[in-house]
Amino acid sequence: MTSQEIRQKFLDYFKSKEHLIVPSAPIVLKDDPTLMFSNSGMTQFKDFFLGYKTPTAPRIADTQKCLRVSGKHNDLDDVGRDTYHHTMFEMLGNWSFGDYFKKDAIAFAWELLTEVYGIPKENLYVTIFEGDASENLERDQAAYDYWKAVISEDRIINGNKKDNFWEMGASGPCGPCSEIHVDLRTPEEKAKVSGLELVNNDHPQVVEVWNLVFMEFNRKADGSLEKLPAQHVDTGMGFERLCMALQGKSSNYDTDVFTPLIAKVEELSGKKYTGILEDEKDIAIRVIVDHIRAVSFAIADGQLPSNGGAGYVIRRILRRGISYSYRFLDMKEPFLYKLVAVLKDQMGSVFHELEKQGKLVTDVIKSEEESFLRTIETGLIRVDKLIQQTIANNSKVLPTQEVFELYDTYGFPDDLTRIIAEEKGLTIDEKGFEVALNEQKLRSKADSAQKVYDWVTLEEGEENFVGYDQIEAETHITRYRKVENKDGEFYQVVLSNSPFYPEGGGQVGDKGVLENATESFEVLETKKENGLIISLINGLPKDASAIFYAKADATDRKNSQANHSVTHLLHEALRDVLGTHVEQKGSYVGPEYLRFDFSHFNKMTEEELALVEEKVNAKIKESIALQEFRNIPIQEAIDKGAMALFGEKYGDSVRMIQFGSSKELCGGTHVKNTSEIGHFKLTSESSAAAGIRRIEAISGDKSDEYFKNLEKQVLELSQLLKSKDVVRSIEKLIEENASLKAEVEAFKKEKAKGEIGDWKGAYEQKGDKLLLVKKTSLDSGSVKDIVFQLKKEIPTSITIILSDADGKPMITVGVSDDLAGIYQAGALIKELAKEIQGGGGGNPGFATAGGKNLDGLENAYQKALNI
Repeated sequence: MTSQEIRQKFLDYFKSKEHLIVPSAPIVLKDDPTLMFSNSGMTQFKDFFLGYKTPTAPRIADTQKCLRVSGKHNDLDDVGRDTYHHTMFEMLGNWSFGDYFKKDAIAFAWELLTEVYGIPKENLYVTIFEGDASENLERDQAAYDYWKAVISEDRIINGNKKDNFWEMGASGPCGPCSEIHVDLRTPEEKAKVSGLELVNNDHPQVVEVWNLVFMEFNRKADGSLEKLPAQHVDTGMGFERLCMALQGKSSNYDTDVFTPLIAKVEELSGKKYTGILEDEKDIAIRVIVDHIRAVSFAIADGQLPSNGGAGYVIRRILRRGISYSYRFLDMKEPFLYKLVAVLKDQMGSVFHELEKQGKLVTDVIKSEEESFLRTIETGLIRVDKLIQQTIANNSKVLPTQEVFELYDTYGFPDDLTRIIAEEKGLTIDEKGFEVALNEQKLRSKADSAQKVYDWVTLEEGEENFVGYDQIEAETHITRYRKVENKDGEFYQVVLSNSPFYPEGGGQVGDKGVLENATESFEVLETKKENGLIISLINGLPKDASAIFYAKADATDRKNSQANHSVTHLLHEALRDVLGTHVEQKGSYVGPEYLRFDFSHFNKMTEEELALVEEKVNAKIKESIALQEFRNIPIQEAIDKGAMALFGEKYGDSVRMIQFGSSKELCGGTHVKNTSEIGHFKLTSESSAAAGIRRIEAISGDKSDEYFKNLEKQVLELSQLLKSKDVVRSIEKLIEENASLKAEVEAFKKEKAKGEIGDWKGAYEQKGDKLLLVKKTSLDSGSVKDIVFQLKKEIPTSITIILSDADGKPMITVGVSDDLAGIYQAGALIKELAKEIQGGGGGNPGFATAGGKNLDGLENAYQKALNI
């Protein structure tokens, strides 16, 4: 059975059990402050479990892309070292939202595994939650009773809280679970040791394939548990492990999920994969084929590698793969990007984003490879210098700070430094490195540390966003919670009617005030979390249940929505000018300016930029009225021509924004008419990443300010030049300046000629050589010409010139060719430059140095005479 067939059988089975089959959500999360990535199948349904949103259907099934590389669920260090851990994996899952519970979930799982997939019943074990006295949680007797109806009781194992109480994170929905484990050992191996002893003991052939979570609780911020409003089922089956079991393999990497990728690595590297766990070459190949999947899906879903947040995690995974290929496959040129085509052929029909974004993914990975390989090459030079320095100091341990700086500042893998050091008989200070790493983590954690308390609920009821129609509203607080961070104590509030737009879709959240007759609080930011619009205020009202008046900052809102509307017009203009391959890849919309990232593979020409700006402003002048379609079915919006962005998760109902022919799915705030935008001014175009260009621009009040400042500058220039024709006056000044420069250069040359004659007679005999040490005010170019001429004309000579040109100290050293083997200009300049707090370099015959300390020239002069 192929992996494609295995996946389809799962979906078909649950469709026959009246489950709605839904597509995978993006692997990158954008509106959940507790998670960067989907780390389980249930992540996209979190709001359903918490009761914030109504499920699309009471029964749902899908295959979800997951990533586990940080936080509580982190499999990164195990990848490549065993046969079954992965960073990116597929989670096959079925869910019940207040519909069926333990009995049906267990029956479905058993029927699918044993009857549809045909796994022998004697190869299966199940676990149940044994209870936990510290949290007053009882043994899951109901699950035990349902299991013993289908499997012998000696194959039902009690599991502790660690293994059999599933939690998504530090807080959120959770509950007891039943795991299903499959024993893939040979009969001979089974005869030696019972599978009961190997369950949950990291045996590579006795592995968990499915986890049935019975969602009953919500873990609060203070660690306590509260009952959810309804009971739910959340199951997750590891697709790669299931394929291993059904295809009769001993490793996930031996299944057709990975073998096409492995075959491509073998072809490109010339190295043969043997599947040996301890072999570094095989570990490298497993790491590479795993990591390329994680990185490709993340980029396809809109997360580019970067130096912060989720982008840093993706860059780290990719660099880990590159590092392994460099060290163990001897691949010194980019090649991981060539695996994307194989992955696309494998999975593009199921995950269409790979098909659609294939070129972008390929180009980004190639660019990252090129960049990091340069980093490795540069790092190798630094490591070599560090080793030489360590040996010269008669030490066997590389300096901790320098090793950590290589890792932290330059991104050079610490394990590569370790390997190179060991080859030279040296080591690194492991404990010192760990201390430095932990200190860095603590600093980073301290910068972002925030203690969030549990919600205090004042009333249950609807919490509405009214900001599309008004920026002020009478309201009251429905719930609040305290937040403590490095800046002090604040409160987050949820309002019954909120005019404050929550950060999302690239648009910044609203600021404003929350006030009544006796109190006023500043609204510092507004965000969305688990379906709730949360505003941060700088205090807690004396009477939190009072009626308040909420006012969003009118000026900021006006400018933000002008910038947001203009991004839609900009998107359309870019597609008109550059082609329909252009797609939005990120944006920032604030009151000050807008930033728009889009797929395009070349720097835009001045003509293209001018045309885009012209097209956008033409739309603004047309005074196009906003057409807004709220809560329409997503398919209806798509049928109307709305653009949906890859990497965004849309619900069944969406909001469509239309300005003439521009139609996009969007949740942001917008102008009622394009004429409100005023004017669009493009301020920069640059590269954001491989295949991604970035435009920054202004509109509204800021564009008005821009042109007013421009007008003021032109007026000031006109007055300064005493001419209304500013351009012609500046051209004339440039011509005059060029003429004067030529005269100055001619004067300098004449002066230099005079100096040469004087200096020739000023050499002093110093043993078997001639020495000239002179001070001058000549510029560096003239000094260089003179020194080179003197080197030719005066044999066995050393020339040292100390210059004070326009207040900047400069030292120049020349050594005639016949002395170059005895005296080094570079060594001399190094000593003299210390006196002027500078540095420089050159070759054995000529060197220069500049510095900061002009007064040090006198000391340099005396040192030169002494030398």
